[in-house]
Amino acid sequence: MNKNELTKSDAPIGIFDSGVGGLTVFREIIKFLPYEDIIYFGDVGRTPYGGRSKEIIISFTTQDVAFLIDQNVKFIISACNTASSVALEEIQQSYSIETIGVIEPGAKAAIEKTKKGRIGVIGTHATINSNAYAKIIHNFEPKIKVFSLACPLFVPLVEEGYIDREATYLIAQDYLQTMLDVKVDTLVLGCTHYPLLKDVITDVMGKKVTLIDSGEETARIVYQKMTENNLLNPKASQRPGVQGEYKFYVSDVPEKFSKVASRFLGQEVQKITRVDISKY
Repeated sequence: MNKNELTKSDAPIGIFDSGVGGLTVFREIIKFLPYEDIIYFGDVGRTPYGGRSKEIIISFTTQDVAFLIDQNVKFIISACNTASSVALEEIQQSYSIETIGVIEPGAKAAIEKTKKGRIGVIGTHATINSNAYAKIIHNFEPKIKVFSLACPLFVPLVEEGYIDREATYLIAQDYLQTMLDVKVDTLVLGCTHYPLLKDVITDVMGKKVTLIDSGEETARIVYQKMTENNLLNPKASQRPGVQGEYKFYVSDVPEKFSKVASRFLGQEVQKITRVDISKY
């Protein structure tokens, strides 16, 4: 398969994640690019990536990308903060297709928004241990103070639908007290599940703290890059008002994915296909 086959402008965009969290990125992508066809792969059979070794995360990510390339996508988005922080550089070196993650867009947005130079980052253990956000922030602005915190319980709370429960608020209060103590003025939601907890996190942190949704920032960058590289679907002008075609693939039984995905996207998710990701 040559590069030209991968970059046809009428081909779909590929998005992958370790599970359902990347659907918050998917949701932002379709706001910016509503007429693009999208293929989403959720590795629900091996989720979460957050507690895995670097070698395993790279191996899983490589398979995810190989699967999407096999679907003839034109652009790939790593919607997983863990994969983006640990494996993205290796993927970009291994494949010619344009691939971006969610770390750099979120980091740059935080730099732009902070007024006091005090940025907080919350995410999975793997994302926080990689120090990926802090490294990028300090590459651009060495004097900014970055405070990082793992909040692993947020993911299962979101997936179980405990978004508006008192228990979730109490856990958020306990986690985020650290960020309140160090007086951050900007907080990066460094996991794709966390945007669903924006209201809870805002209640705890206060409205003076700016929340950065890496998915939203990534969607902006994807739109810019696809425009610059003439990758926008030429058929879009022929079908105004008609959304693109969306296909969903998972590495394990799709039933739970369907339920959680519908909650994430606010609409029923259909066309979910199980694939054997080990083949890649």
